[in-house]
Amino acid sequence: MSATPVSTPLPHRALANLRSPGGGSGGGQAGGGSGPSTPLRPINASTFASPSTLRAEEDLVIIEFGTRKLLVGFAGDPVPRGCIWLEPEQQRRVGDFRAWQTGFHDDWRRRASGKRWGRDHELWQYDVRGVDLGLVGDKLERALREAFTKYLLIDTRPRKMVCVLPSGLPSPLLSATLDTLFSKFQAPTISLLSSPATLTVAAGVRSALIVDLGWTETVVTSIYEYREVYCSRTVRGGRLLAEQTHKSLAKRLAQLRGESYDEGPDSDFKGEVLSFEECEDIASRMVWCKPCRDSITAQHAEGLPTVQEHDDEPESHVPSSDPRPSMVTVPLKSSRPPTSLELPQDALTEPCENAFFETHYSYTSFDDHELPVHLLVYRSLLQLPMDVRAICMSRIIFTGGCANVLGLRQRIFDEVSSLVRQRGWDPVQGRCVAELRANTKLKKRATRQAGSAPTGVASHPEEGEEQDGVWHDAANSAPEVDPVEEQLKKGADKRPRVQGEMRAIESLGGWSGASILTQLKVGTIATVDRELWLQQGAAGASKASEVDSKTLQRQSLGAGGLIRGAAAGSNQWTLGVWGAT
Repeated sequence: MSATPVSTPLPHRALANLRSPGGGSGGGQAGGGSGPSTPLRPINASTFASPSTLRAEEDLVIIEFGTRKLLVGFAGDPVPRGCIWLEPEQQRRVGDFRAWQTGFHDDWRRRASGKRWGRDHELWQYDVRGVDLGLVGDKLERALREAFTKYLLIDTRPRKMVCVLPSGLPSPLLSATLDTLFSKFQAPTISLLSSPATLTVAAGVRSALIVDLGWTETVVTSIYEYREVYCSRTVRGGRLLAEQTHKSLAKRLAQLRGESYDEGPDSDFKGEVLSFEECEDIASRMVWCKPCRDSITAQHAEGLPTVQEHDDEPESHVPSSDPRPSMVTVPLKSSRPPTSLELPQDALTEPCENAFFETHYSYTSFDDHELPVHLLVYRSLLQLPMDVRAICMSRIIFTGGCANVLGLRQRIFDEVSSLVRQRGWDPVQGRCVAELRANTKLKKRATRQAGSAPTGVASHPEEGEEQDGVWHDAANSAPEVDPVEEQLKKGADKRPRVQGEMRAIESLGGWSGASILTQLKVGTIATVDRELWLQQGAAGASKASEVDSKTLQRQSLGAGGLIRGAAAGSNQWTLGVWGAT
């Protein structure tokens, strides 16, 4: 007979038999006592859910608004996820697939008919008298939906948003932006931040002078301890640079063909012969800025004198420098017919010179809204108090799209430094002031008055006084030690503070500064609730002086911050520096 195999019990089965299903010990004995048991713990399904469901509740979308582009991303990221440019392709009607047809040619003249040159590439215009706010909202909605589906990869679930806006944005445009975000994207709360403040944070400083070379205008903002102290602007910006580039190329093209070029009135700019896209591409890639004249003179003065060496070779073999200027070929595909221009390299500096400086005109010939950029920066520093100016002039930040033009930032910096050396910080200028300063008699009189001792002062100030038989030398005595001041000095930063000298610094950008502030849970300039906005609109916003800070609780960007504020019964909210009309 064959041996029957004996089955060996598995270890987990042997351990399971030690305890009966009823929880008693002794392998199911009826009279046995109950053993220790672990109660069942409820398992939260959200703990083991997908990470996307957890992040959807914590996602905070940051949007930086510009005249021609939008920067979008999540809070905590170092750089934005995507950049959306406002182009005419985004304004195409639904079902318009002509761009994919064979032999389709997009005529820029047909698109620009009846509109100002380049207006299709802008989200809004600061002159709101003729702006269609509904069209602005539609452009913004389409651009944000493209950003959410293409770059952020998220759905249209309600999410809290942070908007980084220029401090000079008109109230109608701000109202149209908030209406679109609240109604189309169902954002529960929207926090507002100022672009100059976020740029200062991204640079790692508390005070700065922001020179924003934007598309519509150039804005110079003074920030002191994260507060806007003074703001001035000029119409010189990227749009004027593109127009000057078009005029320069059109004149050269007319000279090549033997025609006369009529640029038309500047208000309508009807004399365009090239497309906006091509002029913008040339302005961003080929246009450059000449250095300052004072910097060129200083370079020649600081250089070593040239030593002429005499060789044994005849002079005919010495290569001579070519007096002809270097030429650049500029292809023009949008002109009729397409052609190419041979331009000297210095001709590409004319658009930047005419758009931002215009040094061939006197300073008195400009209005306040069209000052050259370097004069605007100098006057902005001149309007500041002495201590604020000393700090801001050492922290100049250049930003904006036109800041990428080759040599433009260095030229502005050198021109401002030259104005400071020539004029100083005296706001009074003119011929009479110059003659008064050059008067030698007044200088001698001032020196004589300063050298003579005033009446009532002892001739020997170093001598002390004797009081009550005790000699007191007050001038040379050491001050008493204050224990409170000593404790405060221990925690103070003892590093030297740079101030009083011209210096430019770099910044990571306004979007990165907003990401840093939001991640640190720092309070924003203004926080708008969706329910309050839908009920009251922009007219329900209070002024900063009307809001009682004692009744408002500290509201963070975390979950439940605004719920606690609403539970406290506070319906007062503001729009910050943008105000309400």
